[in-house]
Amino acid sequence: MVNTDPLKEYIKQSEPGRRDKGYVWQTAIGLQAVDGLKTSDYLFKTAVSNIEGEITFDEAERLLNSYYDENPKHNVEDRTEEADKVSLRIAKILSERAFSFTPNEYLSIHRKLFTGIYSHAGRMRDYNITKKEWILDGATVLYGNASELRATLEYDFNREKAFGYKGLTMDQMIRHLALFVSGLWQIHVFAEGNTRTTAVFFIKYLMTLGFDVNNDIFAENAWYFRNAMVRANYNDLKNGVFETTEYLELFLKNLLLGEKNELHNRALHIGHIF
Repeated sequence: MVNTDPLKEYIKQSEPGRRDKGYVWQTAIGLQAVDGLKTSDYLFKTAVSNIEGEITFDEAERLLNSYYDENPKHNVEDRTEEADKVSLRIAKILSERAFSFTPNEYLSIHRKLFTGIYSHAGRMRDYNITKKEWILDGATVLYGNASELRATLEYDFNREKAFGYKGLTMDQMIRHLALFVSGLWQIHVFAEGNTRTTAVFFIKYLMTLGFDVNNDIFAENAWYFRNAMVRANYNDLKNGVFETTEYLELFLKNLLLGEKNELHNRALHIGHIF
């Protein structure tokens, strides 16, 4: 198994064009951490060949498919194949310029990432869910009602489309972006794969807004990103816990402004003492 560190060292020594593609791969691999997944050595080697221009994304996908056809995983708990294939698909999507700010694009990204991995790829869940969160001492965020997912998704998209960024300070923009992405994530449209889909969609959206997201913030802090969205959607008023985007804003300031705020998951635990 590998983490993003070897790729990071490789990126440092690369030319600008290769470096940008390297960051795309680094982000793609790092995002697997939101589900506790790790990629293989083979995926890393394939990524380097793509960064070097030796193979296209389509060729990389064919190589990866052949690799797993020849080396099938019999342990159902081994999700390395999922991590490898989804990483490649994320890298490919992030390298493409095409994007539309619509619910259908959001659903399409999920389908592209998880076809052949989840039977429900690209489809909204039809049942309600809960998820125990360690930062909430086992409590869960209240996710969108299955019967209202389409309406809720369209409402959030329409509200964002109507929002005007002109005249806002950067802090105000970041606060709004934090509210938007945490609200989109809270709907939890899919049975699985929500955070990775939301992250990819959000990165593409940020690019359309003119932000440069070619850095290692997502790669190194994907789990923090997810936990920050948890905290943005959780209240326990009787115990003095209030939903807040402050942690997500710190993440976005590092991502978009190059700030160096410390991002520690332990700080997001509801029992953390500052």
